[in-house]
Amino acid sequence: MKRRTALTAAVAAPALAVLGSGTAASAQTAFARGADISSLAKSEALGGSYMWPDGWKEDAIWILQKSGVNWIRLKVWVNPADGYNNKARVVALAKRARAAGLNVLVDFHYSDSWADPGQQTKPAAWRNYTFAQLRTAVYDHTADVLGALAAAGATPQMVQVGNELNGGMLWPEGRYDQLDQLAQLLVSGANAVYAKAPGAKVMLHLAEGGNNSLFRWFFDAMQSRGVRWDAIGASYYPYWHGSLSGLQSNLNDVASRYAKPVYVVETAYPFTAADADGFANIVSSSTPVSGYPASTTGQSNMLKAIANVVKAVPNGRGAGVFWWEATWTAVKGNGWDPADPSSGNGWENQALFDYAWKATPALKTLGTL
Repeated sequence: MKRRTALTAAVAAPALAVLGSGTAASAQTAFARGADISSLAKSEALGGSYMWPDGWKEDAIWILQKSGVNWIRLKVWVNPADGYNNKARVVALAKRARAAGLNVLVDFHYSDSWADPGQQTKPAAWRNYTFAQLRTAVYDHTADVLGALAAAGATPQMVQVGNELNGGMLWPEGRYDQLDQLAQLLVSGANAVYAKAPGAKVMLHLAEGGNNSLFRWFFDAMQSRGVRWDAIGASYYPYWHGSLSGLQSNLNDVASRYAKPVYVVETAYPFTAADADGFANIVSSSTPVSGYPASTTGQSNMLKAIANVVKAVPNGRGAGVFWWEATWTAVKGNGWDPADPSSGNGWENQALFDYAWKATPALKTLGTL
């Protein structure tokens, strides 16, 4: 998704309230009702608070779990400026998620900051590597993080090798116009997953969930070059990525064409058009998509509509929906730029907690998909 580029330029029954250690594995076969909470640790450290609609405060992970969320997604950066979303922080959050009985999806960006269709910047420490060294670095970094998760008893159930790979990764060597090299990098990452988390699925992830020609181009190219993967992830933000019918057509096609489960692994929608932190919201329209106002009702209804698309994918291959940055509320210092503590958020109106720190109705919707 191009949210950072824009900034720089301008699952089926509800989960039990408490899951035992034996239920997380069986939950993998259920519809994934997921939430990306990559910003949570920094939010908590800076005073962020999370509540039920009645004002009762609780650990955000347990609010999510008790609401019916059964998967957590966490991004990994290599050496981020603020020290968050690195190996140590991801291990700590994954341990908490697993203790709550939740499945974990780890999302490797292979960057020190945001990786998306508009930017895939190599980590500073890898800047002068040869291509052979980059292949090794991808394997070693992936294996290192997964090894630490395993040692902590928090081995993930699914792993993304790269984030929103429309333009490739680790530019320029792994850019979209260097498909042979991109494939080799993805093979390195996937090999590390299969070696260090052998029970985990490997996911490959693209933005623009309604763009079938893009998905066919990418996955055909990777398949012909020997890349292994087990699941397909799509970002689908309805105000950017086309109609719900386009999403349906694409998911139906790629699920059949590649015989893999498909996930909308990133989506979101605003519960208000108002701003909370003085930093302009990325989506500020009062009605970002016709028929779906920026309101708590609009947020819930859009989520239901997206989930219905995924569930309608034939042969049970529509596997789940993940809400992107469900806990990224307006906390001073927890802005979009890890190198700038004064940066704002721009996403707080699309979290699943409102400006009074209370869970929005869409969280209940997510937990009962």
